[in-house]
Amino acid sequence: MRYEIVVHELALEELESFRAFDQRRILAEIREQLADQPSVPTRRRKSLIDLTPSFEHELPVWELRVGAFRVFYDVAEEKRLVHVRSVRRKQPRQRTEDIV
Repeated sequence: MRYEIVVHELALEELESFRAFDQRRILAEIREQLADQPSVPTRRRKSLIDLTPSFEHELPVWELRVGAFRVFYDVAEEKRLVHVRSVRRKQPRQRTEDIV
């Protein structure tokens, strides 16, 4: 059974600041990567342990890598909901801790 994906206001605002091309790519990856088994680690998804983001979230917080962008989300397993909380650009020398 697929998960419903909810993109929160902060994530929408951050997405709007990117080029239309990047917005489409990020949204396509969110739909493809997070609709089924969003809490299973892959090469592009990982759980962020011991990290306290500055935005609203539920633990654990997950990160989806989409090129130079990072999508931060959490999962409500019992309701089968994925909450996309933030979408940020990560510069080459930055660490995830620097952008959360």
